[in-house]
Amino acid sequence: MNRLFRRHWHNLVVALLLVAASLAGMRLWPHDPLRAWFPSSTAVYDADGRLLRLTLASDDRYRLWVPLEAMSPAFVDAVLLHEDRWFRWHPGVSAWGLLRGAWVTYVRHGSPQGGSTLTMQLARLIWRLDTRSPGGKLVQVMRAMQLELRYSKHDILEAYLNAAPYGRNVEGVGAASLAYFGKSPSRLSLPEALTLAVIPQEPARGVPGRADGGTVIAANLKASRDRLFARWVREHPADASAQPLFDLPLRLRALSRLPFEAPHFVEQVLAERRLDGGDDMRVTTTLDLGLQHSLERQVRQYIAHAGDRGIRNAAALLIDTRDMGVKAMVGSADYFDPAIFGQVNGTLAKRSPGSTLKPFIYALGFDQGLLHPETVLRDVPSAFGPYTPENFDGHFLGPVTATQALVRSRNIPAVQIASRLGHPTLYEFLRDAGISRLASEQHYGLALVLGGGEVTMQELGGLYAMLANRGELRPLRLLADAPRTRGTRLLSEEASFMVMDMLRQNPRPDDAVAAQPSRLPLYWKTGTSWSFRDAWTAGSFGPYVLVVWVGNFDGSGNPAFIGVEAAAPLFFRIADALRAERPGLAEPVRRNPPNLRRVPICLASGDLPNAWCPQVGSTWFIPGKSPIRVSTVHRPVVIDTRTGKPACPPYDPAHTRTDVYEYWPSDLARVFAQAGMPRRPPPPLPDCQGGGQPPGDPPAITSPLRGSTYQIRVSRLGHESVAFSATTDASAHALYWFVDDAYLGSVPPGQPLMWAPERSGRFLVRVVDDQGRSDTREWRVGVVE
Repeated sequence: MNRLFRRHWHNLVVALLLVAASLAGMRLWPHDPLRAWFPSSTAVYDADGRLLRLTLASDDRYRLWVPLEAMSPAFVDAVLLHEDRWFRWHPGVSAWGLLRGAWVTYVRHGSPQGGSTLTMQLARLIWRLDTRSPGGKLVQVMRAMQLELRYSKHDILEAYLNAAPYGRNVEGVGAASLAYFGKSPSRLSLPEALTLAVIPQEPARGVPGRADGGTVIAANLKASRDRLFARWVREHPADASAQPLFDLPLRLRALSRLPFEAPHFVEQVLAERRLDGGDDMRVTTTLDLGLQHSLERQVRQYIAHAGDRGIRNAAALLIDTRDMGVKAMVGSADYFDPAIFGQVNGTLAKRSPGSTLKPFIYALGFDQGLLHPETVLRDVPSAFGPYTPENFDGHFLGPVTATQALVRSRNIPAVQIASRLGHPTLYEFLRDAGISRLASEQHYGLALVLGGGEVTMQELGGLYAMLANRGELRPLRLLADAPRTRGTRLLSEEASFMVMDMLRQNPRPDDAVAAQPSRLPLYWKTGTSWSFRDAWTAGSFGPYVLVVWVGNFDGSGNPAFIGVEAAAPLFFRIADALRAERPGLAEPVRRNPPNLRRVPICLASGDLPNAWCPQVGSTWFIPGKSPIRVSTVHRPVVIDTRTGKPACPPYDPAHTRTDVYEYWPSDLARVFAQAGMPRRPPPPLPDCQGGGQPPGDPPAITSPLRGSTYQIRVSRLGHESVAFSATTDASAHALYWFVDDAYLGSVPPGQPLMWAPERSGRFLVRVVDDQGRSDTREWRVGVVE
């Protein structure tokens, strides 16, 4: 008997151990977390935690998974109190609940009751079970027990609270709390927590659906919540003092009123997130919703004001140069207007930048030692091989400083500088800066300087932020957790500083406003594309870079699309609004580059002043890099007072005086004359005077271009002529041209000499003036069939 008992006892223990092992195996066997059953929405926030958008999950539901620990404890306890008090102790099924539900439904023929536990409800949601029949209910019971065997109570409760229906297409407390109350589940007040606790039992009752904003909680939903509160007080007597809160009206936001902020920005964030494979449900961005609203308001008001000029669309981008975060992005004037293709993100569109790239020409010229801010450049008719650019206004100013040329957006000086750049060229600079989809450098030629290529607003904003950051290019940041990189240096600190100082001197188009004292400085530049398709203004103020574009997404032109007339007013509207809204706005502290000096210059020539320079100024100068020499424009001439002509030494002080003349190069002298401002020509000097006078400048060949190749058809060799031209000092009276030491002829200064090459190959072109000063240049002639 004892042996039989021990045998049965042994078998029972083994069976129990097998059952325990089976249960442990089911729990420990690898399986997907419950979260994997439910696709999630994405909540996109601005930098201060304000909701920008709650997206739909892949099954067209608003569902935002929230860990159980991140939910309000009052909400969790209220759900258990209202739906399943014995959840933590039953095995997933409540026999009493099933029997009570069957009795009411099938015997008393009352309102159908399922008697389901939270685990059973979760099983129905996961496997989409039809539980209205006894067979369906049995499957639900089996699935609930399966869940209990495989998952912990913590996991099951967390999954249910994240999957429960909350009206229409809202599921889970994370999405419901955000949609209806605009807050996370951890911040729910007691009335809000109890309201959400009762909705899943009857999700279609009392849920707001009107489009007119937050609606007061419906009477039937309030009654259910108040009944739950009465039970709650019995369990938590200390909360009886919260009764006055339940007497107040409670508003639930309608789903139609969910935030839909910064649509172009949010769509770009979500698109990049999909490409990167990101699956975070909460995305915090760099956007500042207050700045976003300010930009949107200014763009909207400007379009309404400028509509009579055919201006119907615009885009704006605001970047914080301190961390390269995009603070505001207006991709179009109206996202919901199909007439202007409003859903297109204009900040990502490739457009011609016009003259907005000119600052980088000057910066490269500074770094390569070609000029300094007060170098005198030639705004004169010029040809660069077959390319003959013109200024926007069709006029020429003659001699202009680099600062004036940039501020007044003169095309000829910019192309002149670009033609002299070594490495990097403007094309190489843009390529290194990450400008996408560039064609070959030969495709653009020098036209790239004036907007022959295409950039996006975001690329242009990055370039201007590089200037503000003293030559360091850093990537734009859209996400708050994106790394802040040190960037890549493409320009020196000195060159960037000098260009910013030049842009600061650009006068506002509204001078009356600009004259107000103590205003934050603005650094800005406009641009207009060919055929008036794009109007730009880009610049910086305080810690921000702002880029504004005005145009049409279909590429159609409009004579009103001129940078200074169409885009600049919007640029200054936005800048003034931000400065008014944020009076503490200030520039980041930036020290002057250490390797930068100020030197005196002769204002007329931009060179070091000689003894006869009448007006002296100063300029920024990079020692060892910036070009500098003593000015030769102003030269003394000793005049015989008896004849009025230059005298020969030795000079008789009683009958001589010293006059100062301006010796301008021939091309500039011609422009002065054309502009009706002729300079007094210096007198011809006698032979005896040559040794005692300043030497003057040698001639400078302007055509052909250095290192260029002139293509001629074979049949045209010996017939097709090439123009040789050079600028000369005012003291020169004749130019003598040579090719490979063969004399071609002479011409007066300012006139070209025509020559027809009879063969292809490499040639050495040389010009000599009548003072013996010369210039040479290598040049090639190629042939085509």
